Amino acid sequence: MNQSLFAAALLDPDAPLPRGIIDPLGRPAPKRFAVYRNTVASSLIDALKAGFPTLVKLLGEEFFSAMALVFLRAHPPKSRILMLYGGDLPSFLEEFQPVAHLGYLADIARVDQALRESYHSADSAPLPEADFQQLLGQDIAALRLTLAPSLRLVRSRWPVASIFAANHAGGPAPKPAAEDVVILRPEFDPAPHLLPTGGAEFIAGLLAGKTLGESLDLATGPIDLAAILGLLIAGRAIVGVTK
Repeated sequence: MNQSLFAAALLDPDAPLPRGIIDPLGRPAPKRFAVYRNTVASSLIDALKAGFPTLVKLLGEEFFSAMALVFLRAHPPKSRILMLYGGDLPSFLEEFQPVAHLGYLADIARVDQALRESYHSADSAPLPEADFQQLLGQDIAALRLTLAPSLRLVRSRWPVASIFAANHAGGPAPKPAAEDVVILRPEFDPAPHLLPTGGAEFIAGLLAGKTLGESLDLATGPIDLAAILGLLIAGRAIVGVTK
């Protein structure tokens, strides 16, 4: 049996029955294969629901399931590990016409995906407080910070932090504004945090290996460095420093 044809037929109800799918009497068994196909599709849809809970809240279970079915047929799993299945969903949503009027959905999917990636990222130990104290009084502009592997940055022209809070923490109705979030995992469960002005550019610089001074220069407009560093420290996201 050709495995690629079998896999394609699993996700495409219009595909012909793969050779070798027979009943105990040696006859073709399309109904049996249809049951198996439905089981596979249901498992993938459940994985997507678990991975993108904010999208489920926004779209509703029924619509999300129908959309997920379209998605999985166009983007079958590339790995046997389903915990991160759906990495292509944000870009898929940008082209999915039934939700074209909901431009924020793709970035909300990116937040959900970033939370999943953060949760499954490697553990790390934060920089000890004593090491921070040794840095006081030094020219910190030349320092480079190493950030936790669980940290994720999502930039958006939509109020993604407010949309997330409204759907998970009973936050107020979002106001139309661009919002950037940083995903931090101080313990076991990651969470998104709204970044102040310039925070995303600054953190992006650090992630790219730039010094504190160089990262500050990337920020557009005024930046509250103390607030951003305080957020990273509280989130146990600074794991190293080099000169």
